[in-house]
This record gives sequence, structure tokens and C-alpha cells, in this order.
Amino acid sequence: MRIADILKAKPDATVITIGPDAGVRELLALLAEHNVGALIVSTDGESLEGIVSERDVVRHLHHDGTVVNNTVRAIMTEVVETCAPTDQLDELMEIMTRRRIRHVPVIQDGKLTGIISIGDVVKHKMSQLEFERDQLDSYVHQT
Repeated sequence: MRIADILKAKPDATVITIGPDAGVRELLALLAEHNVGALIVSTDGESLEGIVSERDVVRHLHHDGTVVNNTVRAIMTEVVETCAPTDQLDELMEIMTRRRIRHVPVIQDGKLTGIISIGDVVKHKMSQLEFERDQLDSYVHQT
């Protein structure tokens, strides 16, 4: 299974972005409004300047209680693991597990085209297992 197949199966492929100079309070509002765990940091909605997640907020909050008065640039992760639509899902799963990351931007021809979350991966794997179970059940109960 390729990453492109996962993106096609998503009910809403919209990637929510935030500018690096936006405030952390705005970030928190967008995370809550869209019920997501991370946003892509981009000034134009196509380039990838970083990623910022709930974890970033919590880690910085632990060290500095005034982090909510800061900008996204101050807390974002700049070195981002990415994938391409042609990459294999199993390879991405291994990377996500090894690096302990939950969101991976999808880049094609240097432009942001999607994002894969650990929830997307789990949903796909559950569907795959249900299909296999149904196939085995059908085989066992054939007359």
C-alpha cells in the first residue's frame, strides 16, 4: 500500500497550516478547532518550514510557563521527517515507530500535498485486518 492510497481514503485531505510568526495561542485555537494534534508550519501553504504539535507545546510549557506568549517559530520542529505519495506505508510505519512521531507531511515535487497521522495508519490497518478476517471467514464457511 502506498501513501497516495491512504491520502485518497481520507474523508478530508485538507492540510491545516500555520505561519511561523503566528502566536502559540493561535496555534492552540487551530489545534482545538480542527481537532488535530499537529499543524504544518508554512508561510504559503505549500512549502514546509516545520511542524508544530501538542507535544511541542507541552515540552516548552514544562520549561517555560510563558510559552503561550511566544511564536510558533520558537517551539516548532524544523527538521521534519517527510514522505512521498509513492512511498510504502509499511516503511512509513517503521519510521513513525522508530522515531516516535505521529504526523508526517507528504511532499511531492517540493510541495506539501498531505499529511499522514498515526490515526490514518491505524485506521488503514484495522480495515485491512477486517477485510482479511472476512475473507478467511468466508473461506471457512463455504458450502
